[in-house]
Amino acid sequence: MTKVIEFYYDFSSPYTYIAHKKIKKIIKVKNINFSYKPMLLGGLHKLAGITANAFIGHKNEFMIQDCEMISKKLGINFHFNEKFPINSLYLMRGTLVLKDNLLEKYIDTFFNSYWQLNLDLSDRGIFEKKLKEISIDVNKFFQDIEKKETKEKLKLLTDEAFSKKIFGAPTFIYNNKIYWGQDRLDYVIDEVIK
Repeated sequence: MTKVIEFYYDFSSPYTYIAHKKIKKIIKVKNINFSYKPMLLGGLHKLAGITANAFIGHKNEFMIQDCEMISKKLGINFHFNEKFPINSLYLMRGTLVLKDNLLEKYIDTFFNSYWQLNLDLSDRGIFEKKLKEISIDVNKFFQDIEKKETKEKLKLLTDEAFSKKIFGAPTFIYNNKIYWGQDRLDYVIDEVIK
């Protein structure tokens, strides 16, 4: 039986990008699936009363160095985005209006655009260009992410994550146990295969 790990994510987290890249390698070789659970990290931080690393000078500097070091060791193509932090609201709503293969392409494309290609995804023109590259109807996409139900769903998912005591990204849940951080992914895998 295939086992499923819940993966709580937001495009705005560089550590979550690293986790996503690790997941892509894991699913090629192990009988483990990941259920991607979108949430708005800024909203989660607000609920938890947390100041994000991006707004803490020395911590932000360390995060850049840390992500570069980890990515190099893991052979992950990484470039810390010069526009960080980019508001991920539209990006995350987009995960709620796409399905199946198109959603998978969207997630890959926008993680790479943010953390590999160093693109300014707050620029509407750049955002639309990336959508078109993966054959997403731009007009329909923007109509769908502005719908009340889409906005409410992202808020509910973020509230749900907070209710599960999640406070950051990436977070993994397996057997009702929380694992926080890309460096805890190995521990989750150990739990799954034991």
